[in-house]
Amino acid sequence: MNLRTRLAIAGGSVVAGALVLVSVVLYPAVEANLRGQIDSSLVAAVEQAPAVAMAIKAKYSMSNTQPDFPAVPLGIGNTKLQIVPDPVQIGPSTEFVDLTARDVAVANGTASAYFRDAVYNGVGYRVYTAQLSGSRGALVRTAIPESDPVPTLRQLAWLLAGSTVAAGLLAALASRLAARRVLRPVGRLTETVELIRTTGDLAIPIPADSRDEIGRLGSAFAAMTAALDESVGAQRRLVADASHELRTPLTSLTVNLELLAENLADAQAPLLAAEALGQAGELKTLVNDLVDLARYGQPAFHTEDVRLDLVAERVAARAARRAPKIGFELTCAPTLVHGDPDALERAVANLVDNAVKWSPSGGRIRISVKAGTLEVADDGPGIPDTDLEFVFDRFYRSPAARAHPGSGLGLAIVRQVAEAHGGTAEAVPCQSGATLRLVLPVCIEHAEP
Repeated sequence: MNLRTRLAIAGGSVVAGALVLVSVVLYPAVEANLRGQIDSSLVAAVEQAPAVAMAIKAKYSMSNTQPDFPAVPLGIGNTKLQIVPDPVQIGPSTEFVDLTARDVAVANGTASAYFRDAVYNGVGYRVYTAQLSGSRGALVRTAIPESDPVPTLRQLAWLLAGSTVAAGLLAALASRLAARRVLRPVGRLTETVELIRTTGDLAIPIPADSRDEIGRLGSAFAAMTAALDESVGAQRRLVADASHELRTPLTSLTVNLELLAENLADAQAPLLAAEALGQAGELKTLVNDLVDLARYGQPAFHTEDVRLDLVAERVAARAARRAPKIGFELTCAPTLVHGDPDALERAVANLVDNAVKWSPSGGRIRISVKAGTLEVADDGPGIPDTDLEFVFDRFYRSPAARAHPGSGLGLAIVRQVAEAHGGTAEAVPCQSGATLRLVLPVCIEHAEP
């Protein structure tokens, strides 16, 4: 069963259910209203009873005979009217419904008028019993067959049932037609996604021109495919760059090892072995950087509050031991951030190592930490303005940097760590030297005013 059919069934069911609920409320209300009308007509007939009694008395007075009320109820339309003269006695009645003790009490004025349902000659009646006005001790009873409202109620029941079924079918049909139109964008979206799955082309545009939920779904799909396309492109570029970077040291390492194997007794053997070991070290560093680049691109498994200023101090102390001819100046204010401590320390270490690599002997590296911003400045040759936006790209090395060791992944790791923690990494234009900045969100309760 497709979605359009389900929507049609749901629409028809809702309308039919609503009409059933209306019918459940309406039918008893109409029945009670009809019963109220019957009771009102019985009360009105009782009010006419004194006039009927006077007419009967006038009829008998003209004939000079003793007036006698008829025992058989009189017919006034579909209403029966019976006048029982004084004294009213308890007992069976062959003319109409039996008289009870309550009827006697009503006739004597000790009980109020009342309604009741009774059966006479197999016919159900709605009976109203009251004292005859102006004649204490006499009783008047009016009755209407209970079958009178039955045809009306039967017609109402058929009308409600037919209306419920017809309205449910019409609602289902209308829902089906409306669903076909409303779900048309879903069909187009489905066709586009299936085409992307078939062709593998993530650049196919996804329709998302509406502002409703379907439009939001299309926009989400479009954003997802764009991100996936970018990820696939980045992966392809990474593989291409990595293969290019790996090819050079592997080729050189292979050549040196071959020469070393052929000339073990040669005086150049130690030099070739040293070069091979150095190239193997470069290869190891490159592979480690690739592993770290992939690892820091994933969500951190362990996060905690980290003092960024203390991390900078530890990294600077290690760098100072490795580069004793370079001075370090630290200006660090307490700064608390939340993240992966190992990743953050690796990012800070890469920034400092980059500054050490470019700083001349006797130069100074200035490290400052304040309000979630860490800056590392050096006295090196600086970064050309044309290269500022590329220094954090993977495997990017300017022409001047190719003479220095490195794979071009250190600063890429810095940017990846920054983005994983909701921050940024950038190169700041300056007159001399280079300044690299790492910005991370600080913990609110420790943020400086």
